[in-house]
Amino acid sequence: MLIAYVIIVLIAIQRLAEVVYADRNTRALLARGAVEIGRKHYPLIVLLHAAWLVAIVVFLPRPVIISWPLLVLFVAFQLLRVWVLVALGPYWTTRIISLEGAPLVTSGPFRYLRHPNYAVVVGEIAALPLVFGEAWVAIIFSVLNAAVLFWRIWVEEKALAPRRSPSA
Repeated sequence: MLIAYVIIVLIAIQRLAEVVYADRNTRALLARGAVEIGRKHYPLIVLLHAAWLVAIVVFLPRPVIISWPLLVLFVAFQLLRVWVLVALGPYWTTRIISLEGAPLVTSGPFRYLRHPNYAVVVGEIAALPLVFGEAWVAIIFSVLNAAVLFWRIWVEEKALAPRRSPSA
């Protein structure tokens, strides 16, 4: 049971560190004249991710059986997340922030996917509960996440459209 709590606490710490990094980047981008788009859905994303972690803790089966292959998969998603953060650098935020005239990032995972961070999040939302055998938590939060991501990607695509080249 202790190892499950340690894993979840480490994920929570990681998420909090990412929020601090994202807030720093957001403030810097806004100071350069960037604008935030789609502010209405942001609280839903925060609520969804917080509820996801809480649900994993609350519904941990007793005794906890950890699927080590799924934990390895989850760790792989974390490495992909770091790749996204490194590729975006000062442009990585948890909000949709657009800086007119700034080139869109096309390096790293963005060579292969238009929204690699969202692909990582989809994998994480499903994988972590499955590590602990919580299939229904994975299903419920995957469905909720899909709905929020559908909205967010629609908003983000509209925001980025003026900065995309005609061939993009």
